[in-house]
Amino acid sequence: MKAIKSWLVGVLMGSAVGAILVALFAPFSDDEARQRLTSGYREAITAAREAGRQRRAELEAELAEMQQRRSEPNDNG
Repeated sequence: MKAIKSWLVGVLMGSAVGAILVALFAPFSDDEARQRLTSGYREAITAAREAGRQRRAELEAELAEMQQRRSEPNDNG
């Protein structure tokens, strides 16, 4: 348990130091960084929604095909 706590503290401290370094040495302003993050977030959400729509359409087509095969008379006998 002590090792997990130690690891968690290390990860959190490393993340904090990384965030501070990025903020200090970023080649763009705070407003631009915020705009880039917001834009990236919106693009990721849009891409995820589109992928979800496509996957849903694939699954619905597969389900319809399976239901059609199930309702067809069996030629085996």
